[in-house]
Amino acid sequence: MKGRVVIVGGGVAGMQTALSLKALGIESLILEQSRQLGGKLTGWHLLFPTFTPAQDVVAPLIRAVRQSGIQTRFGCKVVSVDSRRVILDSGERIDAAAVVLCSGSTLFNAKIKEEYGYGIYDNVFTSADIEQMMNNGKVAMADGRTPERIAILHCVGSRDEKVCQRHCSKVCCITAVKQAIELKKLFPDADVFNFYMDMRMFGPGYEELYRRAQIEHNIHFVRGRISEASPLMDSRVQIKAEDTLTGRPLRMSVDMLVLMVGMRANDDNAFISSSSGAELAENGFFKPRNSFMDNVLSTKEGIFLVGTISSPKTVGQTLNEASAAAIRIAEYLRYGN
Repeated sequence: MKGRVVIVGGGVAGMQTALSLKALGIESLILEQSRQLGGKLTGWHLLFPTFTPAQDVVAPLIRAVRQSGIQTRFGCKVVSVDSRRVILDSGERIDAAAVVLCSGSTLFNAKIKEEYGYGIYDNVFTSADIEQMMNNGKVAMADGRTPERIAILHCVGSRDEKVCQRHCSKVCCITAVKQAIELKKLFPDADVFNFYMDMRMFGPGYEELYRRAQIEHNIHFVRGRISEASPLMDSRVQIKAEDTLTGRPLRMSVDMLVLMVGMRANDDNAFISSSSGAELAENGFFKPRNSFMDNVLSTKEGIFLVGTISSPKTVGQTLNEASAAAIRIAEYLRYGN
């Protein structure tokens, strides 16, 4: 085995991959575009379904990477990849024994759905905004008032033909349930509504949390999509929707509208794919070689996939993938390199 493994991305996927490789005696180099490790999870508050603080997952990984002496470089934007080298936007070429793509996904830009007024009307927020507010210790309306009625809209930027995002983002439903409970705890007298297409409670403890949200916290679930939002004179938002179970149109004024933004493929996936030969799926995420036995292998020998670079995933699934990828990388370096 010659050289080191280059890991593109220093979020939980990249860190766990590096640590798992280290445990197998394989050196790696993490290339991170930002100025810190941790990725998007550093901006998250609590994790579903256990309400575990995100920092309880991120901080130990960062500490372990630092203590293990794993090499990490920041401010590195990767523009080209193949199984033997990575090229940065500075023109620097970094040799590699193998490459692991761990650069994750991108949150859908809610401003594209103009009908919901994000970035236009006061008191329209995204799920990421709510997490940041909770991290900062204060969730409030734009004018500081306490909300009395909150609407949460699922599937913003996922399962939507109009914005070419046909895939399910997988974690939006459970995130909406989690945030609804958190908001209800913060504002016990507020009415909290979830507007959904289908409740996709696929994971362990998810269906139970959905049930608790209704029974213990009196959170309302309405099957139907909000068609539009408009501002009212008092900074509230009026929403129009249809309850598809009863077939009745709905019109409701709310103090806060929260948009559950989905994951979409990174814009630079196309450039990385064209340089590496690793194929993309129809939705723009990287395509695994085989969805069952080889899901951490790309379609190009020597390039591996971990985390949401290949599809929306939970934190637990990402960490498990990282450990599995390390084993496959070790096999590749021993027998296939």
